[in-house]
Amino acid sequence: MTSPLKSGRTPTPGLLFGLVITLAAVVAYTGYISYQIKGLRELQSNIIDRNRKDSLQLLRIQNDLNSLGIAMRDMLGANEPYPLGAWTSQFQRIRQDLSDAMQKEAELSMAYRTAEQRHYMEDSLAQFWGAADHMFALASVGKEAEARREIEISMEAHLAALGTAVSRQLVANNEAEQQAGERIQEIYYRVQRQVLLFLAATLVPIVLTSLYLIRSNRLLFQRLSDLSEQRSDLAQKLIATQESTLLHISRELHDEFGQILTAIGSMLRRSGRQASEGSPLRADLVEVSEIAQTALDKVRSLSQALHPVTLEEAGLESTVDWYLPMVERQNGIVIHYSKTGDSFPVESRAGIHVYRILQEALNNATRHSATKELWVRLRFLDQALELDVEDHGSGFHPNGRRGIGLVAMRERAELLGGTLQFLHPQCGGTLVRLSVPKEVAEVGV
Repeated sequence: MTSPLKSGRTPTPGLLFGLVITLAAVVAYTGYISYQIKGLRELQSNIIDRNRKDSLQLLRIQNDLNSLGIAMRDMLGANEPYPLGAWTSQFQRIRQDLSDAMQKEAELSMAYRTAEQRHYMEDSLAQFWGAADHMFALASVGKEAEARREIEISMEAHLAALGTAVSRQLVANNEAEQQAGERIQEIYYRVQRQVLLFLAATLVPIVLTSLYLIRSNRLLFQRLSDLSEQRSDLAQKLIATQESTLLHISRELHDEFGQILTAIGSMLRRSGRQASEGSPLRADLVEVSEIAQTALDKVRSLSQALHPVTLEEAGLESTVDWYLPMVERQNGIVIHYSKTGDSFPVESRAGIHVYRILQEALNNATRHSATKELWVRLRFLDQALELDVEDHGSGFHPNGRRGIGLVAMRERAELLGGTLQFLHPQCGGTLVRLSVPKEVAEVGV
């Protein structure tokens, strides 16, 4: 066999050719990987960030719709002293804010929402404002009764349709974010597979390139992990702010408005006793006194619903004892309630999270399980506090639903340092189990 040196041939051209091929493969592969990472970043920026901004606008729209709903409820209230025309300025202010939010939301959602979906919301909103203008026109000519019928028949229906559409779009945004996360994972696995194939076909340059890519991917996913932690922190802060706001409103309703209505009722009863027996004035005073008492009962009920005072005054056990019979009466169901173990005091800041999880679990069971019988178990263990809410209805898979309530339940459980499980009993249905460390339950968060 003739050697390259003896034949006058040099291996340099072959090595250079191999080097060029290797470098070309490295450059091509590096370009491919860079393109994938760029697409990953663009996907995160264009879809997830845009989705988040769109969700904020949807929440703004939902808040305006809630304000309209509260205003219409007050307009229909029997004890409302203001004429319907007095609400014009408030409706105009909400209308301007709602129009601005709808415009911004349409710009953000244009890329991933159909024209039919956008037109549906715009048409529904136009129909609602058309009904509102007609209502105020009737009120301006003194037709208060017809104007109120317009609110009950038309405006409330359009508002309910808008609220449903906004809620569906919020859920759709959550699903789109989940799909974006799956696409990011898909890109990552595709890149990883290409790295393994390329490593099998090349030598040192590919190994070095692969190490660089692995490092880049780690940095990228560390950033995603940091963003996830920041999102969790934000959710926990929002929960804390929500509870603080509800507590403040509840106390204001109970202390301020409750005292005012109590004083009004007392004065009306005293005035009624001074009026002559059987006189029309006395009958009117008795009727107004009963209305004031009804309003007082509603204010107290609303105060308890926003933030139960018994939670701070009597503790979690007494609050659950009060709440479960109320759920039975309101929903026409039977709740089998049991407590086991040696009870220990639960700090109110931890108790409110346990109470909210119980509320959401019962709401989900009554709305979706199609059953009229529930089981609630509160267990005081040596190292933990456990709460079970079980139904034997249709059941559901928690990973298949993206409701805001389930997200809030998980965030509250994480805030308590506990665990939240969605189990399936052998007899069917769903078992929601919350476990909270005893030291957290006693000390609070």
